Amino acid sequence: MNGIARKRPKHLNLFQIKLPIAGVASILHRISGFGLFLMLPLLIWLLELSLTSPDTFALLKSIVAHPLVKLLLIGLLWAFLHHFFMGIRILLIDIHVGVAKAQAAASAKAVLAVSLVLTLILGAKLW
Repeated sequence: MNGIARKRPKHLNLFQIKLPIAGVASILHRISGFGLFLMLPLLIWLLELSLTSPDTFALLKSIVAHPLVKLLLIGLLWAFLHHFFMGIRILLIDIHVGVAKAQAAASAKAVLAVSLVLTLILGAKLW
């Protein structure tokens, strides 16, 4: 830096940094992928219950009827939808579609809006 000493921050408070909407969507993409990965054993177990016998299917219905389980499944639905649509957005950016700052912000807002709206619609039907 041409002999000019720049004063660097000693403490970076991450809660004071305002991320652009594309950064928020990107972080949520990582969180949703992690959540889906962690919940995969539960989803596989629920699938097994649904396919094994009529008795285990009845058990599945009683488990899924609990409000906390419904909320968990709706959260997983949002995670899947957000991860899916954000993945499509990232693939488009990889082929240089929507790379400009305004387009990237608009596509991040679209991903957030579509995933939330579809979660509300599908979650209401599942509740």
